[in-house]
Amino acid sequence: MMPAQETYDVIVIGAGAGGMTAAAVAAAEGLRVLVIEKTAFVGGTTAWSDGMVWIPANAKMKEVGLSDSITDAVQYLASTVPEPANAGLRAAFLARGPEAVAWLEANTEVRLQPVKACPDYYPERLGATSGGRVLEPVAFDGTRLGAHFARLRAPLPEFTLFGGMMVNRLDIPHLRSVGKSLRSTMRAAWLVSEYALQRLRWPRGTTLHLGNALAAQLYASLLARRVEILFSADVEDLSMHGDRVSGVVIRHGSRDRPIAARRGVVLATGGFSHDAPLRKRFFPAAAGFISATSIAATGDGLRLAATAGAALNTDAASPAYWVPASLFRRADGSRGVFPHMVTDRAKPGVIAVNAAGRRFVNEALSYHEFVLAMLRDGNGEPDRPFYLICDRRFLWSYGLGRIKPFARSVRRYVASGELIEAPDIARLATKIAVKPSVLFTTIATFNDGAKEGRDPEFGRGSTISQRYLGDAAHKPNPTVAPILRAPFFAMRIYPADLGTAIGMKVDAQGRALREDGTPIAGLYACGNDMGSIMNGNCPGPGIMLGPALTFGYIAGRHLAEGGVTASSAAKAAVWLL
Repeated sequence: MMPAQETYDVIVIGAGAGGMTAAAVAAAEGLRVLVIEKTAFVGGTTAWSDGMVWIPANAKMKEVGLSDSITDAVQYLASTVPEPANAGLRAAFLARGPEAVAWLEANTEVRLQPVKACPDYYPERLGATSGGRVLEPVAFDGTRLGAHFARLRAPLPEFTLFGGMMVNRLDIPHLRSVGKSLRSTMRAAWLVSEYALQRLRWPRGTTLHLGNALAAQLYASLLARRVEILFSADVEDLSMHGDRVSGVVIRHGSRDRPIAARRGVVLATGGFSHDAPLRKRFFPAAAGFISATSIAATGDGLRLAATAGAALNTDAASPAYWVPASLFRRADGSRGVFPHMVTDRAKPGVIAVNAAGRRFVNEALSYHEFVLAMLRDGNGEPDRPFYLICDRRFLWSYGLGRIKPFARSVRRYVASGELIEAPDIARLATKIAVKPSVLFTTIATFNDGAKEGRDPEFGRGSTISQRYLGDAAHKPNPTVAPILRAPFFAMRIYPADLGTAIGMKVDAQGRALREDGTPIAGLYACGNDMGSIMNGNCPGPGIMLGPALTFGYIAGRHLAEGGVTASSAAKAAVWLL
């Protein structure tokens, strides 16, 4: 179906978190908005994500008794993002992030809550907090979308139960305690019963959590404000009127068609994670070609921006945000990429080893730091194997990769080669092509300290951030336990990206910039089309979604103001520079 009108106030390209935020804000301010999405679904990678949103000094922290300040956040970022590049954008983010959250909750269907015990990734640094800077979406009832629920990108099946049931972060301990605790057993029974009732009418569970809930909230915001969404359409080019972007040319079906934008165009296509030439140009060789992002992230926004003279921000400590990932084949033959973020790496009783069979990293570090260690160890070799090693007890208690806890049988995973099993360490070493003596020494050395809850080699579990990722019920160290009980298992993991950090240069209003630093009238960027304000550093969870929502909001407000004047909050950000 083609758009009902050929002229809009704002055109947004991409229906991920950043794009939908910009569209929702502009529409709530009374503008006529068109969203163009190349796939058949809204949500992008956001719909697959954990939905974490990093916003320092947000007002919701006070609601749960936590304190924070912009001054503390500036101090924290000074050590975790030491490069001077993008200092102005970080100032705008800190000044306007809390404003964006408050405005979205007051004017759209977005609802967030603080994660009280989720620390920054470097809690020992000055200005760090032990929790609350991270916000997560409140659970959303998908039935509120009605027939439009079918247009919301489903979560990764590997992160659901029983073929489509999403689980709240706080319910995971209950599911692990079924049969051990009456309260947990009753809670699990209620969740499963609720899901069963939902499946009587819907193709998957309708109680949405994590990034799927955030995508649903934003989608509901668009629907409530009658934002038109054009699905399965490619933008071929930007239209120019002099040096101003005045619209787009789309290909929908077999026809090219121009659509005008009175105020401007927002690029939010998700970065270039799946574009091989750009990966080869900017990524280290050891990164290979594995991505945990939506396959629609092929650099469309960057290519469109280049035709209007936009500059790329390539001054980044890392070109992407990284996560270790395992690979597998789904029943339908498609390749699956499982991001090992929080479910297994830091739990007690597993280690990571390199191709030589030696540990190379503190397994409880952030996913970004973990992969930086992989890249350093890989010495530029793409597809070099790394392994997670565990025993029977760990696999039963925590699962591994997409293998869920309490799996009665793992035969199909072993048969496919996804999981490697052996009755002893020597034969496991042989199966993963490392010297048995090396792997035996690695595990024996780890076990010596682990029996007492220590990790002398890497200090695993030494910070509150690392302990948060472990198992609080395991004492004395929630991240460390020996590997003892046969059979033993290994799973291949590889460096993968969660999103690109290199993107367009923008100003504090979200406008794309030329090489000379002047803004391109009518052209905005947010999300991963915008260069990372953290320069590829990862100070905390939600470091992509926090700026995506904030700069989507900033762009939407600036467009509503006529695309000319900066808001008072943006002006106030100058003192932070």
